[in-house]
Amino acid sequence: MKRVVFFVIAAAFLLSSMTVVAQDAPVNLRMWVHQEANFNTATQNLIDAYTALHPNVTIELQTFEYDLFIQTLQTSLPAGDNADILGLFGSWTCSYADRLAPMPEGLVDPSVFFEAAVGGYICDDQVYGLPQEFNMEYGTVLVNQAMFETAGLTFPPAWTTFEELRSDAVALAQHGGDGLMTVAGYHFTNQDAIAFGFLAGILQNGGDYWNEDRTAFTFNTDAARTTLEEMISLVESGAVDPVLFNDSANWSGSAFFTNQAAIALIGPWAVAFGLSDFPDFGAFDYVALPSFGSGDPLFAADSGWGITVAGNSPHADIAWDFVQFATSDPANALGWNITSGTIPALRAVVDDEAMRGELLAALPWLDANLPLLQYGRYIGHMPDRDLVFYDIIYPYILDTLQGLMTVDEALLFIEEDANASFE
Repeated sequence: MKRVVFFVIAAAFLLSSMTVVAQDAPVNLRMWVHQEANFNTATQNLIDAYTALHPNVTIELQTFEYDLFIQTLQTSLPAGDNADILGLFGSWTCSYADRLAPMPEGLVDPSVFFEAAVGGYICDDQVYGLPQEFNMEYGTVLVNQAMFETAGLTFPPAWTTFEELRSDAVALAQHGGDGLMTVAGYHFTNQDAIAFGFLAGILQNGGDYWNEDRTAFTFNTDAARTTLEEMISLVESGAVDPVLFNDSANWSGSAFFTNQAAIALIGPWAVAFGLSDFPDFGAFDYVALPSFGSGDPLFAADSGWGITVAGNSPHADIAWDFVQFATSDPANALGWNITSGTIPALRAVVDDEAMRGELLAALPWLDANLPLLQYGRYIGHMPDRDLVFYDIIYPYILDTLQGLMTVDEALLFIEEDANASFE
């Protein structure tokens, strides 16, 4: 019955979409996105489907290498020399909101998307874009079947406590003749894993990293202290050597797919890259992590990639019509997620049994992730998210895990430096 309802909604949507652009005059739009083969193919498929329905509309897709894309956005938007449609990472959106066109009132109900996925596109209660993926960096881990079986461990594991995870991780770690770690039992010490693991631990231990009105960070807390101490316990027990395994040495994505990590904390987006570079890699799976605390497995998440419309576009109405077509129609959203290898942002794709089955037939490793999406919470609007994550949280915690700093020092410095980003 749900499937029928979605088809009816889709049909009604297509009808209204065709009405919006039912005009004879040609409309030429440009769309900018970051360069990534699977993403770009998925987006071009949507463009082809839309322009087939609207022959008078042309959408030229232009791609940029990631770092160049960021630079281009930063220089072109203020100068007004930008494309009509912009594929943005959701957590960037509010920093560009003054150069974007707000979504027309009533076009899409934001609640049709998971809260963590759409949160970054909502600035001061105004929607400036719609998400295509749920960016999930915490909640599940990659596990190597051969390594588990060689160690005599149950695969896939079904951890209910951190003690069980730690026990498996220590058993899976390997060392060379010189005593140095050659295989990490549990690699959780890259940038995103440390940052998102730290935030998840705070939430799962009953705390928050925001003050009550979300105007300042609160990292020097009991919940943060408990979380960091639990991270240290994994290192001290021998699950990973954070000197040899971190973001600049044996990064977790590469380490896992080169059999240098038995368990790796990294988002499902890494699978497409891993299988592309190592097509003969053996069996693996994603498995849910146990909660730091005794409650729900809460976690913080960025709003992932989605689509926005430039404020200076002469055809913003048509551009927004394409955004609606690409993100809010369940069949279109599902096709984009399958081709790009991403987790759906649209609830309908996950809630509908047939669509979920189609998604998992193509991307079976997402099975453990989908039940956790309901526990995701948007990270919140930070003045400079990358600064807080990569220049503050990550280096201070890595120093602590390497024994160069105490827990109290790390939490004090993280809170002070993170709050200085508001100045």
